Amino acid sequence: MKPERAREFKPGDGSGTGPVVYWMSRDQRVSDNWALVHAQNQALERKVPLLVVFCLVPSFLGAAVRQYGFMMRGLQETREKLESKGIPFFLLTGKPGHQIPSFLKRCLASALVTDFDPLRLKRQWKEEAASELFIPVIEVDAHNVVPCWSASHKQEYGAYTIRPKINRLLPEYLESFPRLKKHPFPFKGENSTMPWEKVVFGVKVDQSVQEVSWIKPGEGAARQKLRAFLKEGLKNYSENRNDPNVRGQSDLSPYLHFGQISAQRVAQEVRKSGAGESADDFLEELLVRRELADNFCYYNKYYDCFEGFPDWAIRTLNHHRADVREYAYAREDFEDARTHDRLWNAAQMEMVNRGKMHGYMRMYWAKKILQWSPSPEQAMETAIVLNDRYELDGRDPNGYAGIAWSIGGVHDRAWGERPVFGKVRYMSEAGAHRKFDVDLYIENQMGS
Repeated sequence: MKPERAREFKPGDGSGTGPVVYWMSRDQRVSDNWALVHAQNQALERKVPLLVVFCLVPSFLGAAVRQYGFMMRGLQETREKLESKGIPFFLLTGKPGHQIPSFLKRCLASALVTDFDPLRLKRQWKEEAASELFIPVIEVDAHNVVPCWSASHKQEYGAYTIRPKINRLLPEYLESFPRLKKHPFPFKGENSTMPWEKVVFGVKVDQSVQEVSWIKPGEGAARQKLRAFLKEGLKNYSENRNDPNVRGQSDLSPYLHFGQISAQRVAQEVRKSGAGESADDFLEELLVRRELADNFCYYNKYYDCFEGFPDWAIRTLNHHRADVREYAYAREDFEDARTHDRLWNAAQMEMVNRGKMHGYMRMYWAKKILQWSPSPEQAMETAIVLNDRYELDGRDPNGYAGIAWSIGGVHDRAWGERPVFGKVRYMSEAGAHRKFDVDLYIENQMGS
């Protein structure tokens, strides 16, 4: 593994003889997981057991049973794969800042390896846990192809500034994944067997947003989805990606969000496909745009707020605060798809029913929330709450960056001035009509 993928989060006494523990959080998979690879290498060097722990938080940024169910079913597969390699998997419940240190002290851990995550709450959990520990804590970015801290040391203005940095480093980081070894040092401490169903269903989360059946969770399903896309969808990706009636997107985003598939593995397979322009366009989204979102959330502490917008956007939105809104809706109206705009309502219902709104429609959806809200602050709050409640890949840097692009011009430039939006880019139903059959989309989502 390239050493730059890992960094010391907190130094500590590395002389212990207990197990190395991998705190799995963002990257919920066994295959192609650099954090797990690094943890096993550390354990093999020390000749000690390797344990994997996951801390299930009873409430997380508005997630409902839709997201928890997808995650937990994927983790069941992960547990089975780990245990077949002689690596016990422990499921904890509660606040990570308390549960992780308590577990590490019980098993006399000698080192902790954990996932990189740019989100504020995840970083807070890690800092709280590390403050209670005296062993080395190592952070590994197994989510990005080029580690966030290697790609850039500052917030980037847009894709055009981060693209050359990522492309320059890609040859170094697109290395082959080693196979996870069967771990030769068994753990003789506490038993990892747990009443899985009791733990999962004992978590009190919102049950009103039901799970979806069109997509199956887990590493195996993620690999199948990738193979299907490579065989059937990639060659026409450039032509079809902005038409929500064609289903020309890969549908890999839920798997990427939960770390059930590696972005690096996807990139390697796409690069081998020979799909030309479509491969290039897909890799732009997978590598440049996706890693730009991590960069935004990591270096901008206001990534989910009005204060996180670029200065030009703050000025223009402030200038247009008092503009008359032709239509104004409360969050409940948006949530129930009760607007005058049938196209917007259809997009909302796609998200509610399917758990995944088409990418083009997500931009239109967020921009109209700005247009019909009394302030950009309220628009941000509404868009984030709805996105995180219904989208399988909610609570993700891509979501925060996408909403901030739509409402606050993040990673964009100033456009022609108009009411409410000021110089923030505008999108219209007429523009959608030029890209796809709007009436067919509405019929498919609304049934009329």
